[in-house]
Order: sequence, then C-alpha cells, then structure tokens
Amino acid sequence: MRDAVTSLIRRYDGTGRYLDRNAIDSLKSYFETGTGRIAAAAVINGNAAAIVKQAGSQLFDELPELIRPGGNAYTTRRYAACLRDMDYYLRYASYALVAGDMNVLDERVLQGLRETYNSLGVPIAPTVRGVQIMKDIVKDMAAEAGVQNTGFIDQPFDHLTRELSEQDL
Repeated sequence: MRDAVTSLIRRYDGTGRYLDRNAIDSLKSYFETGTGRIAAAAVINGNAAAIVKQAGSQLFDELPELIRPGGNAYTTRRYAACLRDMDYYLRYASYALVAGDMNVLDERVLQGLRETYNSLGVPIAPTVRGVQIMKDIVKDMAAEAGVQNTGFIDQPFDHLTRELSEQDL
C-alpha cells in the first residue's frame, strides 16, 4: 500500500526530477491534514458498526424496493451481504483516508469488482448511494469530534463512487 508521500516521491524519481513547488505544496497539504486524518480514522474505527447500520437504514428508506421481494437485498442473506460490503468499503476508505492515496482502493476494492457484481447481478446505483451516505455520516461524526476541515474525508469516498459509477457494470 502506498501513501501520499511515497507516491509523490515515486512519481518524481521515475522522471528523474527534484521536488518542485507543486510537490512541496502537495506534501505540505498532506501533512497539514494529518491530525484530522487520524481523528477521522479513529471516528470510523470506533463507530464502524453504527455507521454501516445507519447508512444501511437510510439507503433502504430511500430505496425500499431493495428489501422487497425480488429486490437485491431481499432475504436475510442478501441484506447481510449488503451490509458486509458497506463495511468493507468503509474499512478500505479509512485506509485510503490515512494514506492520502487512493491506490489501496484501486488494488483491494475496485479491481475485480465488475466481474463479481456482474456475476451476482448486483445493481451499482444503490452501492454508490450507500458509499455516499457513509461519507456524509463520517463527515458529520468527524466534525462532532472536533475535526475543523472535513473536506479531505471526501477523497476516498468520492474515488469509490466515481470509479464504481464509471465501470460498465
């Protein structure tokens, strides 16, 4: 797993360049949000089950057809699988949040997801909506925990939703 620092250095080293003003500014931004990143990860760690439960409830309130007969979350097994997947996305989003690099999401979550969802007939739009709901919950909880600027929290969740939405599922 890479982080923002190693990814930046790898990029500059690969082209044989010294760190320029853009690189320094990028590093500065990453380090300035470091305490907030750790605080947000602690919020996720301490509240993961509640975040997933709340996001699932809100998702199924918004899209009740998912839990009706014939819906993709109908039956206890499918409902549990949906919540399990949401927990999986939340956990990996917390890793990417701390690292300041989305590589872990690409490598551990997004690769192979198309084939899995296609084989299971999982609709992508509700998955994307669930990730967005979790982002909002995490941002609210982080703000309540004293994180001043929660904008960096968007990054991993938005990356997941963007990449999921762009895949031809």
